[in-house]
Amino acid sequence: MAWWKEAVIYQIYPRSFQDSNGDGIGDLEGIIQRLDYLAGSKDSLGIDAIWLSPVYPSPMFDFGYDISDYEEIDPVFGDIQTFKRLLKEAHKRGIRIIMDLVVNHTSHLHPWFIESRSSINSPKRDWYIWKETNQNGPPNNWLGAFGGSGWEFDKRTGEYYFHSFLKEQPDLNWRNPDVEDAIFRMMKFWLDMGVDGFRLDVVNLYVKDEFFRNNASYFMKGPRPYDKQVHTYDRDRPEMHGILRRMRKLLDSYSEKRMFVGEIMQDFPGNVLLPATYCGRNDELHLAFNFMFLFSPWKAERFFQIVKDFESALGEDNWPNYTLSNHDFPRHITRYEKGEHTQDRAKLAACMMLTLRGTPFLYYGEEIGMKRQKVPFNKIQDPVGKRYWPFHPGRDPERIPMPWDGSETTGFTTGKPWLPLYEESNTVNVESQKLDPNSLFYTYKKLLQIRKDRKSLRKGKLKILQSTDKQVLYYRRRDGKEETYIFLNFSPKPVSVSYPRKWNLNQILFSSKNREASFELDKELDTGDLLLLPNEAVVFGK
Repeated sequence: MAWWKEAVIYQIYPRSFQDSNGDGIGDLEGIIQRLDYLAGSKDSLGIDAIWLSPVYPSPMFDFGYDISDYEEIDPVFGDIQTFKRLLKEAHKRGIRIIMDLVVNHTSHLHPWFIESRSSINSPKRDWYIWKETNQNGPPNNWLGAFGGSGWEFDKRTGEYYFHSFLKEQPDLNWRNPDVEDAIFRMMKFWLDMGVDGFRLDVVNLYVKDEFFRNNASYFMKGPRPYDKQVHTYDRDRPEMHGILRRMRKLLDSYSEKRMFVGEIMQDFPGNVLLPATYCGRNDELHLAFNFMFLFSPWKAERFFQIVKDFESALGEDNWPNYTLSNHDFPRHITRYEKGEHTQDRAKLAACMMLTLRGTPFLYYGEEIGMKRQKVPFNKIQDPVGKRYWPFHPGRDPERIPMPWDGSETTGFTTGKPWLPLYEESNTVNVESQKLDPNSLFYTYKKLLQIRKDRKSLRKGKLKILQSTDKQVLYYRRRDGKEETYIFLNFSPKPVSVSYPRKWNLNQILFSSKNREASFELDKELDTGDLLLLPNEAVVFGK
């Protein structure tokens, strides 16, 4: 089985993980220093791969998602030699490295765009999306996701260029084969260096309608003008699938198989059908992010339905993946915060993520229960927050620096941090949780080890059920003769659940309520029912 199907992937936002030089910004050297925390030692968390948010040179209008050079490292993070050392040290510990690939757009300071806007006769003019004015205005009604029109007038050449996000992020013209060739050469540069794969940013936006038709509008939807538009013509164009099939052939041409996972941008609250289409018949993306968990309420029936629908949409050929938090969405610990039940919910969520069929993506800090933290207006860095505050706080609350210990600077830096430090670091930090066997960190560590020990959890088939009262999600993972059974009680009350008689629950591997030692299996299971404690997750092995 491909490594990425069995792996647990850990997303690092490099600016916020570990600062090694005291400038207040996390860097590659800092990540190297923390590799033993992630994997390679008996005390480590036990993940298999790192997804790095962008570390390329950038003027940082969108903090790395506006790239000015695809084949270098921004000095704020280090240099290409440091990156090669990160690759070497990570691989030594069995950790694979996945880079963020942002190729829907570049920075306006990328040499390609500087050349493109120099003249309407520039050889790279058609590398970007340029159009003449339409009756003294933008060519059509397409909008930018970060606000305003998606078209920016360029006085020098008298035409508009299109940008899906900031005006400092002009969109590439993927209809030009020269653009595709240049991006594929760049991908080979990193793959030949030893990078194990890519996460593709907003992959469904690459191709735009060739006739530049106007988008229709929804009647009364969403607070942003962008959300009120039906994005028929500025994303999800059919030509995108051919690009992905060609890209897949490039990755599959390497003897040590590489992978790519795509971010599929869609309207709130999304659906599972759209991302599944970008996997094709196992000939496009290896994985397409299913963000439905990011919008699900704390209900067993909702998670049950999402999993069922995603499995069905993917079919037999493709592989699922799940995530609960990332750098763009509120952390799930905060979304599911419920007083005294918060910690129990966090442990249950960890169990669900690490036992479902598919590839789990974890976000730095969720293994210690980092919550979303408000950032004062005068300290906001994110352009989205600056534009929409106070109606939208931006994405800074999800990017607070990692609290490694309870010291004044949380072990993250010796200087002034680029964002405020984590306010609860005196009680929520890595150092203290590693000393507490009942901590969330140890829940993740134990579940990760159980996953490594049991092939049924890494690659087994899934049979998923829900209790009649819809409070419990439970499922079987099976590979050959090995079976693992998982029960998740989403209720704040005890719940008794009936399970199939043929399920052989003869060994308890994990209980989020630490019942492993005292569980009276024979007495309880003879009845064919299992009594679960409030918000309890239990894993049984056969």
